[in-house]
Amino acid sequence: MPRKKKAKKTKILKKPKPGKKQKKIKLEPKVIDKKNVNVGADEKPEIKKIKKQPNEKRIYNLKDFIVYPKHGVGKITAIEKASIAGTEVNFYKIFIEKEKLTLTVPINQQSKLRPVSSINQINKCIAILKTKPKIKRTMWSRRAQEYDQKINSGKIYELAEVVKDLNKNTDIIADQSYSERQLFEKAYERLKSEFEAVLNISPDDVQKKMDKALGRTQILQET
Repeated sequence: MPRKKKAKKTKILKKPKPGKKQKKIKLEPKVIDKKNVNVGADEKPEIKKIKKQPNEKRIYNLKDFIVYPKHGVGKITAIEKASIAGTEVNFYKIFIEKEKLTLTVPINQQSKLRPVSSINQINKCIAILKTKPKIKRTMWSRRAQEYDQKINSGKIYELAEVVKDLNKNTDIIADQSYSERQLFEKAYERLKSEFEAVLNISPDDVQKKMDKALGRTQILQET
């Protein structure tokens, strides 16, 4: 006779007994590593644009010392107004002592001017003068052009580098060419005039300070 199939037992879910609290399962949040997340081609990260601060126009006062790159240190002798094509223009009158030259510079074109250096910058220039000169093997015509550009750049560190590189460490100038000597004297006088304006000491004391840093055996005579 065929065997009878056993009926499947159905499980009856028991209701929790009153008074007993069920255990809650805590799910830990997944930590996403932002470095390893691949950004899709269509999804671009947001880049915040930083606004550039506008350059403030510097106001120079009467009797202030300034530097005009192509002429060196000058002094503001007057601040005047003039009417040009029906427009009032304010300008500085600047006297360049070394060249006995008076410049008229509109205030709205003062980007050509810079204030004289700080004491810290002067001290750094002295440190530059004490270093060994760089000897370049390029043709003199090319080097002369580079030196002239540095002299007229208005940057005091570049000016100090020219003085240091063209310094022959002696008062004997027989081994210098005429153009080399001219460039050295031009750079030397430019640097010296700014030292005088900042340090507020006599030209002789400034010259002694520079010559000591350069290791020159005798003080150069002023040209």
